[in-house]
Amino acid sequence: MILVAQVSDTHFDLGTRNTERAQRVMAYLAELRRRPDVIVVTGDITDSGKPEQYAEARMSLQADLPVLAIPGNHDERAAFREVLLSGTPSDDPVNQVHRIGELTLILLDSSVPGQSGGRLSDETYLWLDDTLASTPPDAAVLLALHHPPVFLHSPIVDTIALEDPQRLAAVIAGDRRIIGTLAGHAHTAGVSTFAGRPLLIGPSTASVLGGEWELAPPERVMDYGPDPSVALHVIDDDHRLITHFRSVPMGGWIASPY
Repeated sequence: MILVAQVSDTHFDLGTRNTERAQRVMAYLAELRRRPDVIVVTGDITDSGKPEQYAEARMSLQADLPVLAIPGNHDERAAFREVLLSGTPSDDPVNQVHRIGELTLILLDSSVPGQSGGRLSDETYLWLDDTLASTPPDAAVLLALHHPPVFLHSPIVDTIALEDPQRLAAVIAGDRRIIGTLAGHAHTAGVSTFAGRPLLIGPSTASVLGGEWELAPPERVMDYGPDPSVALHVIDDDHRLITHFRSVPMGGWIASPY
């Protein structure tokens, strides 16, 4: 069994609220009896891409296990690389691959500098083709990106979702090793299918965004009341993907009397 924890949309903004919520989720993951093999942070690490916000994120998201992050529409690639990844500032896509046993985790940068909507560049697709070509034929492959590639019935997110999702769908449908896709951006836990495989939307640690049955444009309201949440993805020995969503009480866990 491989356990992948997904944290998303932390929106570090130099304030205490979002920082404390992200830190509480990281503490919850550290306290699990069976700890994750890797933590994936699916974008909008910061609220406005400032270097100081990435420094805050780097301190809060550190763990003694791999923590992998990709940019979202609120992020800025150069500062992301320099501060969060300790790399050379660059506006090139921040694509990453990480292998754990039989699992190959491929993180795709769907952010577009200066825009809220998402797109995977030609450069990213070439990199994805090369990465899949070098992946063992018996591997399980899990993709992750920020922008969901399906219509979510969200009056806000659907207008700034992934552009040209059919191109990514063709890649997934043509590779039997790809077991599913992770996304963020929507500020809600969600489950769907994409290219015939599971699509899992990770919740935000910062807030919850309602669907069209809760919000009506132009009303744009985030619910800041609920506790932060996290997604836990299990890849079993048969390469089956099982997902559990957990809310993490800010006051800590309350023991059952039973």
